[in-house]
Amino acid sequence: MKVCVVGAGWAGCAAALQAAQDGHHITLIEAGRAPGGRARTVQATRADGSTARLDNGQHILIGAYAACLRLMRLVGVDPAAALHREPLALVYPDGDGIALPDLAPPWDALVGIARARGWPWRDKAALLARAARWRASGFRCAPAATVAEVCAGLSARLVEGFIAPLCVSALNTQPHEASGQVFLTVLRDSLFAGRGGSHLLLPRVPLGALLPEPALAWLAQRGHAVRLGQRARQLAHGPDGWQVDGEAYDAVLLACPGTEAARLAAEAAAPATLRTALGAWADTAARLRHAAIATVYAELPGARGPLLPRAMLALRATPTRPAQFVFDRGRLGGSAGILAFVVSAFTGEREVLPDQVVAQAREQLGLAGLRPLQTVVERRATFLCTPALTRPPPAIAPGLYACADYVAGPYPATLEGAVRAGIDAAGTAAHMMDRPAGGITRGADRPMTSAPRR
Repeated sequence: MKVCVVGAGWAGCAAALQAAQDGHHITLIEAGRAPGGRARTVQATRADGSTARLDNGQHILIGAYAACLRLMRLVGVDPAAALHREPLALVYPDGDGIALPDLAPPWDALVGIARARGWPWRDKAALLARAARWRASGFRCAPAATVAEVCAGLSARLVEGFIAPLCVSALNTQPHEASGQVFLTVLRDSLFAGRGGSHLLLPRVPLGALLPEPALAWLAQRGHAVRLGQRARQLAHGPDGWQVDGEAYDAVLLACPGTEAARLAAEAAAPATLRTALGAWADTAARLRHAAIATVYAELPGARGPLLPRAMLALRATPTRPAQFVFDRGRLGGSAGILAFVVSAFTGEREVLPDQVVAQAREQLGLAGLRPLQTVVERRATFLCTPALTRPPPAIAPGLYACADYVAGPYPATLEGAVRAGIDAAGTAAHMMDRPAGGITRGADRPMTSAPRR
């Protein structure tokens, strides 16, 4: 087939790679000048005039991200070299918190909870009992339940120091709004997915070099068309399939943001028999509410070594000290002296955010002299993951599919969710056209979970 993929984010790269592996000819169109979408590389100028390669938000992966890891290997990226791996830890600067040992589940969680610092034994016992109840129920709850309701009865210390950070990092939604079922699914497929599934995988290289840039090079080397800086303006349906800006294709995969995919579907030139389906899909996609993620990069001029005792620390967030996590880029192979502060479910003002974060670093990390380097706010970073949410299906119309982290599925918006959506959409398109699909192992039956896309 001749396949057009609109959007070169992680979903679009995955769809293009899968379709190419299946033997089809790919045209990959991306409106931006760089691939990666909401997980791409950006440039920043440091105080000394040097250039640092940062990301448009501090993202992490976890060990259960099997599809992401397979694609990296496919395009020549060695995950062991590109990612720093460590067992899941939510440790605060004062040493309180939980750090799981490198054991098979459920022993890692059991031992980690038992050893958690700063938690009284009654809190540990309550969390272990609640985890046992969740597991006995098959990690299921009422569809309308929120995370706050699923965790009702746990102490404020546990909720504020453990549940809330996990919830906002995984779902980018506060516990009182977040889907309890999605949260439980995330716990099941990370903490109980198999040894290493909950491990943190922190990028040692810029996000562009982790997958999108090697993916585009892989496609171009095999004769596929890659067009950066070109926006898809109109879809049209003809007797031989779909056209994108007048060019005909056997199948079109929309891997662009939901608002852009909804525009293309709603404005598509198509016969009346398709317009109802196109309009209904566009309406569902347009109704999704979104949440922001902010990343504040700050630097300590003259620093020559690591600034933090760990590559990642949890922080105690308040309305005026909003960061939940901080990452030491120097410990991850980046420039020494640069920290990345992450504010998930961000609702504040961008103008005051850098000063708030610098004050938080001084108070909670004991670091004076930090200077804001760059602030990135992704206003539509993820969809708001609320209970019983209706998400648009991947199939829009015959030959037209959506592949992105917001399409219908059991997981929140994550890099792994985006990659799996791309792989599945490419396979579905091949199947619907009565063509064989092979290539990348899809792993639809493998566990997948979430981590901060930040």
